[in-house]
Amino acid sequence: MSLNSIIPDIAQQDEVFARAFSILREAIAARAFPAATVAVTRKNSVVALAAFGNFTFEPDSPVASPATIFDLASLSKAIATTTMAMLLYQRGLLDVEAPVAAIVPEFTADKSDSRRSEVTLRMLLAHSSGLPAYEKLFLHASNREELLQLACHTSLTANPGARVEYSDIGFIILGLALSRIADEPLDSFCQREIFGPLGMAHTGYNPALQLHAAIPPTVNDAGFRHRIIQGEVHDENAWVLGGVAGHAGLFAPAEDAARFAHCMLSGGAPILRPQIVAFFTTRETNPKDTSRTPGWDTPSSPSQSGRCFSPRSFGHLGYTGTSLWIDPAREISITLLTNRTWPDNANQAIREVRPRFHDAVIEALAL
Repeated sequence: MSLNSIIPDIAQQDEVFARAFSILREAIAARAFPAATVAVTRKNSVVALAAFGNFTFEPDSPVASPATIFDLASLSKAIATTTMAMLLYQRGLLDVEAPVAAIVPEFTADKSDSRRSEVTLRMLLAHSSGLPAYEKLFLHASNREELLQLACHTSLTANPGARVEYSDIGFIILGLALSRIADEPLDSFCQREIFGPLGMAHTGYNPALQLHAAIPPTVNDAGFRHRIIQGEVHDENAWVLGGVAGHAGLFAPAEDAARFAHCMLSGGAPILRPQIVAFFTTRETNPKDTSRTPGWDTPSSPSQSGRCFSPRSFGHLGYTGTSLWIDPAREISITLLTNRTWPDNANQAIREVRPRFHDAVIEALAL
């Protein structure tokens, strides 16, 4: 096993992280989620890489392993879309203060709301654009182009820059803008410029059909696709977009997320410069109550990161039950991947499990 340049040091993980691992086992027994994988890095070592549970709650379903690939859901926003923005910014191709309409002119096609011209790419990154959190665009679009047009025409629900509302719609539009700036689809850009250089060999969009059975299912979709969703993106808007979107669509195992986290803890090496990482992971000052950076979240009170991450930390969650938190002050990262949406999206127990697990990991490291 090689996690980029991280040294494997997991021989004592069952002893060191006994309490943290027991929290996950108890959560599985309580049916908070059927499967979970964990990767913990500290400085230049991966100190935990473990798996728990089965793909579904049935005891004869496949057993999860550390190499199990999960639907990352909104971790796609941070690992792929935001990192693509960082690379384009580093190369002088992306002006974060540019109006969205300069790249995506259809965003201001509706002239009845003059506020749309004020929305910048930075506002999309920081979720302060005024766009709503979510819309079921997939109910009104039959293909990628139709859904993108609907996203671009989605009405603002607040003045740009006035408030923070975490927005899938904003990141759908951001993904479109970045693809136009790069003159390349998001998936191929990220494969060549991020996943390849970082050794994230099992990370990508639209997993090959032969891999589907080795990926835990996320939902029994009785209302839209009328089948069990396994190996294809859980998010319906991303599915209509062809599985490649700014807000969702990425699949990866915990060990690949650890490679990415190690890059961020190494000042961006080998793909980014430290000042670029610092800019995109520093909390915004406006709106004044925001916990967001351009592309990431930071610990708030209360936080899904728990009580122990330092103020310099940054992280992200995914709807399917995934999370990645990174603490530069302590030089640690914690990846937790689950399929908490199985079988019907209803279970929210992970919201209680995540902070307890994070706290137990950091306490085990005596930090």
